[in-house]
Amino acid sequence: MDAALALIGEDLKNVELQFKKDLQSDVPLIRKVGEYVLSSGGKRIRPALVLLAAKLCGYHGSRSVPLASVVEFIHTATLLHDDVVDNANLRRGLASANTLWGNEASVLVGDFLFSKSFSLMVADGDLGILKVLADATTMIAEGEVLQLVCTSDLEITVERYIEVVRSKTAILLSAACEVGAILGGAAPELRQAVADYGMDLGIAFQLMDDTLDYTASEEQFGKSIGHDLEEGKITLPLIHTLKLCSEAERDFIASVVEKDLLSDEDFGQVLALVQRYGGIEHTVASAGEHVALCKKHLEKFPASAARDALAELADYVVTRSK
Repeated sequence: MDAALALIGEDLKNVELQFKKDLQSDVPLIRKVGEYVLSSGGKRIRPALVLLAAKLCGYHGSRSVPLASVVEFIHTATLLHDDVVDNANLRRGLASANTLWGNEASVLVGDFLFSKSFSLMVADGDLGILKVLADATTMIAEGEVLQLVCTSDLEITVERYIEVVRSKTAILLSAACEVGAILGGAAPELRQAVADYGMDLGIAFQLMDDTLDYTASEEQFGKSIGHDLEEGKITLPLIHTLKLCSEAERDFIASVVEKDLLSDEDFGQVLALVQRYGGIEHTVASAGEHVALCKKHLEKFPASAARDALAELADYVVTRSK
């Protein structure tokens, strides 16, 4: 991400300051939980996308920093709610907020961040941006419910899984890019191209997350390894494996998915099957295809430092280890 940081490093520092300003509340627990999550070392990819897309589309004003903060607020709210739904103990290598303050506080502070985001969008005053982010937030909620419906479903198709990924993860990256394009007054075709870049980037990002849940170390990943499997989430490495494995192996996977607690032995055996049938390689290759699409979308723009930074950001997604 070196090219991106060279281009927007100062703006990202200002986004961090904006977070603290926007977290102001008369309720101390809101500030405490909000600051803990926002300062726990996230990659800030979504704010970076707002800033880079705005530069790509020729915007040089002061609205991009507050709106980048809004996008990260929305993302942080979804993380707080996700960790409660998933019973997660770790987030970015630290104890999750629900572990420290309980599920009730996590849900309610997440609600505060969502509502504060909309207040800040209204203050910005651009109905186009408000619509993009409101639609994205609605789609995220739909994606969460769709994922819940698909829990432990060994019949889930690749198409349905990608639909979950688009709704739950990729839409916010797409919206972040589109906000930058709106700020830059981009023509409809270019606005769509940058939104499509964000969508394909988000899909690639989630597919790599799917592989890391099987292959990373917990220290690297910052989350519990095998947590997706324990929660009954059938992600692409396993979908690919289920297509190719024997009936007996499929029955074994089904028995593991149904368990409330995942033992190291169970996880090791499922991982061995995923590796035997090339589930990791297939998923990495699929992520690479989406990165190639990202770069195709960028070809609609003239050469610039911002375009190079966005291309590099896409490459970073498939090489990251956390």
